[in-house]
Amino acid sequence: MATSSGSPKKSSSSSGAVARPPHQSVKFARRTSSGRVVSLSRDDDLDMSGEFAGQNDYINYTVLMPPTPDNQPGAASDTKPDGPQRRRMGDEEGGGGNATVAAAAKMDRRMSVMKSSDNKSMLLRSQTGDFDHNRWLFETKGKYGIGNAFWSAEAEEYGSESGMSMSDFMDKPWKPLTRKVKVPAAVLSPYRLLVVIRAVSLGFFLAWRIRNPNPDAMWLWGMSIVCEIWFAFSWLLDILPKLNPINRATDLAALRDKFEQPSQANPHGRSDLPGVDVFVSTADPEKEPPLVTGNTILSILAADYPVEKLSCYISDDGGAILTFEAMAEAVNFAEVWVPFCRKHNIEPRNPDSYFSNKTDPTKNKKRPDFVKDRRWIKREYDEFKVRINGLPEAIRKRSETYNSKEEMKEKKLAREKNGGVLPLDPISVTKATWMADGTHWPGTWLNPTADHSKGDHAGILQVMSKFPENEAVMGHQDEKKLDFTGVDIRIPMFAYVSREKRPGYDHNKKAGAMNAMVRASAILSNGPFILNLDCDHYIYNSQALKEGMCFMMDRGGDRICYIQFPQRFEGIDPSDRYANHNTVFFDGNMRALDGLQGPVYVGTGCMFRRYALYGYHPPRANEYSGMFGQLKSPAPNAAAMQSHLQSEEDDSDTQPLASHPDLTLPKKFGNSTMFTESIAIAEYQGRPLADHISIKNGRPPGALLLPRPPLDAPTVAEAIAVISCWYEDKTEWGERIGWIYGSVTEDVVTGYRMHNRGWRSVYCITKRDAFRGTAPINLTDRLHQVLRWATGSVEIFFSRNNAFLGSKRLKFLQRIAYLNVGIYPFTSFFLVVYCFLPALSLFTGHFIVQSLNIAFLTYLLIITICLTLISLLEVKWSGIGLEEWWRNEQFWVIGGTSAHLAAVLQGLLKVIAGIEISFTLTSKSAGEDVDDVYADLYIVKWTSLFIMPLTIIVVNIVAVVIGCSRTLYSVIPQWSKLMGGAFFSFWVLAHMYPFAKGLMGRRGRVPTIVYVWSGLVSITVSLLWISISPPDDSVNVSSGGVQV
Repeated sequence: MATSSGSPKKSSSSSGAVARPPHQSVKFARRTSSGRVVSLSRDDDLDMSGEFAGQNDYINYTVLMPPTPDNQPGAASDTKPDGPQRRRMGDEEGGGGNATVAAAAKMDRRMSVMKSSDNKSMLLRSQTGDFDHNRWLFETKGKYGIGNAFWSAEAEEYGSESGMSMSDFMDKPWKPLTRKVKVPAAVLSPYRLLVVIRAVSLGFFLAWRIRNPNPDAMWLWGMSIVCEIWFAFSWLLDILPKLNPINRATDLAALRDKFEQPSQANPHGRSDLPGVDVFVSTADPEKEPPLVTGNTILSILAADYPVEKLSCYISDDGGAILTFEAMAEAVNFAEVWVPFCRKHNIEPRNPDSYFSNKTDPTKNKKRPDFVKDRRWIKREYDEFKVRINGLPEAIRKRSETYNSKEEMKEKKLAREKNGGVLPLDPISVTKATWMADGTHWPGTWLNPTADHSKGDHAGILQVMSKFPENEAVMGHQDEKKLDFTGVDIRIPMFAYVSREKRPGYDHNKKAGAMNAMVRASAILSNGPFILNLDCDHYIYNSQALKEGMCFMMDRGGDRICYIQFPQRFEGIDPSDRYANHNTVFFDGNMRALDGLQGPVYVGTGCMFRRYALYGYHPPRANEYSGMFGQLKSPAPNAAAMQSHLQSEEDDSDTQPLASHPDLTLPKKFGNSTMFTESIAIAEYQGRPLADHISIKNGRPPGALLLPRPPLDAPTVAEAIAVISCWYEDKTEWGERIGWIYGSVTEDVVTGYRMHNRGWRSVYCITKRDAFRGTAPINLTDRLHQVLRWATGSVEIFFSRNNAFLGSKRLKFLQRIAYLNVGIYPFTSFFLVVYCFLPALSLFTGHFIVQSLNIAFLTYLLIITICLTLISLLEVKWSGIGLEEWWRNEQFWVIGGTSAHLAAVLQGLLKVIAGIEISFTLTSKSAGEDVDDVYADLYIVKWTSLFIMPLTIIVVNIVAVVIGCSRTLYSVIPQWSKLMGGAFFSFWVLAHMYPFAKGLMGRRGRVPTIVYVWSGLVSITVSLLWISISPPDDSVNVSSGGVQV
């Protein structure tokens, strides 16, 4: 601590003699046993043995270093240690000799702790190994004083009277695993201000529009004002949850120090991290190629996470033998691929993505055998791909061979029974699908039959890679393989799961498959955290699991139900014509929700807390009351609610009507005792490390060091039993436990239920993308994807999952965000009408306002400028590009006039009339250039979703031509109305440009005659319209009072 070494009295007495400002300096010094001050700076030694003197003492600051154990004189010096001999500045001159001797002896006793090398190790921080000054000051009862380290008289009274203990000082070096990085106020404050200004401007504008109707076209004015009011309401629903965006950062070094370094509780430095079960879901090997799924599995098995704590499961909902054998091949290849990734620190660890990378593979690689190893593993991967591609033919030939043998056996048996002669009746043999070991495949056969079809087959569970050893298994040099000396060659546990399916049962699609995996994994590995990925989303950042674990294991992590990672996509066309990257949502909306109660669950790339998936409440939660949720109060904990519910069971009439159904505790998990017992274990193992006084609901260090018991036959049999089709009968699975049933978008509903119970979620954006996947770049496929999302949103709006019915534990702005999820498809009605308004205006010669006066243009200018500035600031804090923002705006109009409209119609028909409509492809024209990576972008697949956007484009083009013709042929041209209508028509057409470009196919594919005929038809229609409805000869101009 740097302070003035001169007294105020001396400074004031010599102030008159100052001739010029002296040179200011800060010096670091140490007081010796003789009282002399030895400089630790580069300046000459300072002699301050005399009374504080000198006119510049109030400027020359001296920092006296306390004689801590890491600041002792060198061993080679003949001088004695400086610390114990002289400790006090104020008392040592004026005190008596006995007091001085007693004080020095007392200081010697205190400093004896530091003189022992054994005791000095106790002063090292448990995490970093650095010297702990806080602990040293406590044990010596010292504290930093003015210019020196000194002990005051009242410092002797530490202990029971002061209420301080050693733990208070030991808690100081604790390091958090994550931190919030707030958006700069220079960006966020103007953003919020502009939102308020635009909201107020919209209010004044709508009020002005209502007070100033257009008497010449009341119907046009009425439609426009209704649409504008809805757009303002929809904009508020979208913008309000964006008022508090935040960023987060993780500290992987602190995570490693806490969980993977030797300590008193972990002397061998084994990993104390909790287990993670990774779920991959697939259903059809024809639509989801096994090679893509195999690469995803390989990226998971090679993830940078403790091998013994990682388990991987794949759910094959189709029960296909092709997927089964492809996964077996992937596990075999993983035995060389995973050690290769560890040896050379490969990124990404998806083989296909790694070998397709255009960058220099030798960058940052230092081992001399890397090039040789890479060449060898590349050859092995090529052979792996050939084996995967040849599996369908190999399975077919194998099945034909076994079936022919079975047919020969049947013929031989029939010949023996018929006296050596074949019977006249033909012998029929079931065309079965055979496994490599010569047994029938229990899943779906190539020729489906009873008990062997997609909706009717037995449950299958195969552990393809058993639990690894708890200790690292180092490789050795092998002439046939790579040199894995000093490299851990273990691979994580991997299991293939295909749940049982039988006719007459509702299997609930993907949500049912995920719940079956939850139960099977609880029996086998019971990792307290679950990461779910689609089969085409692989781990791009090998440390992504640790990044997510930083949030779960940090202070307050026991309240987090899931960590959502952003979705990043590969194979998108460079212009991102149809906004496939969706960066406005993933980098804007989701980042903003992270500042509230957390982002929504989007179906993949999400790490769940298993205990939260079981429908339980967080250990601590808050309730929000008041009109805007401004009143915050602690919610009753789970134990209090359990006792309350038990008391209510005695007298059901006393149960209050206001109790929310989501706040009841789950009870019906099924009849598996082994599964029920695993719940408490998963909850305990998922707690943060209790290494700080602020950690609540934690577990002691070293609690997860015991190895997993090996799998036995009863355990595997129990896992097969819990994936049976009858297990969920009379249980709460899909209703309160696991993934929620009853919606196409089961992901959003599942996350909403957790937030409704008081859990919070976190959005984890890593420097290197955590996961990457694929997205449809074809227009038709993209629209059908949006249609499915919008249909799920409509189902949410008409169900009990509507945010209007949420509990008090849902924050106000979080409730607004979930309301927007269910309401946004209904904007399509108003958007379609508004897209036709410019054309109707040009057709009729009227506009939505009577005239383009100053008030209308001023309001329009203010609203537009505010929206532009808001968008620019949103681009600033979210990090998206302007082109990405514009593509999102374009596709919002395209999707809103097609997929969203169809979803609303489909939802209304389903709710009102019980009629379900599905939009399917009717025709298809394939592209010719199969070598083009973006060839699918130019494929045109006709669908009924094209009708409305195409109509809007044609009508607006014709309307512009008619408007121009009407104005040119009129006696007094009304250029203001033409400009108003034409401007908005071109604005609509600008948003529809990607749709029109998608219909055109490849560049240059549309013949010139199409453009010629389009122009001729437009001109002809405009002339016919003018002849049918000629322009008026008289025009009333109310503002100028002119009549012609």
